[in-house]
Amino acid sequence: MSTPTEIAERRTRVRHLAQSGASNRRIADELGVSKDTVRRDLAAEPDPVKPPVMSQRERLAQRVAHTEQAVSQVSTAVQALVDGRPAAVFTDDATAERWWRTLGEAAAQLQAAADAFADYHPCATG
Repeated sequence: MSTPTEIAERRTRVRHLAQSGASNRRIADELGVSKDTVRRDLAAEPDPVKPPVMSQRERLAQRVAHTEQAVSQVSTAVQALVDGRPAAVFTDDATAERWWRTLGEAAAQLQAAADAFADYHPCATG
């Protein structure tokens, strides 16, 4: 039997996979659950008017799941950018300058996040 924390984590993962275009069957196979469980998890959207009361452990698990999703999305976006080779794209000067500025700002924010992570988890970065 799954704990509320495990259910919340699974539902977060199910929603993420569904939003990325995965079929219910693929989600079920990947998570090791039935298609009916996937269907119920997708139907069990949280009520935005009355958020569920969660324990501190559940909130932490949800935050970990959201952070895992965000890190995965950043990694995917960076890989797409690298594959697109923006430096080799012919474009006008204004667009090139905007891309350069945007990439520089994003790189600075990512570096700040990496530095903060290293401060909290030095054993993971050594």
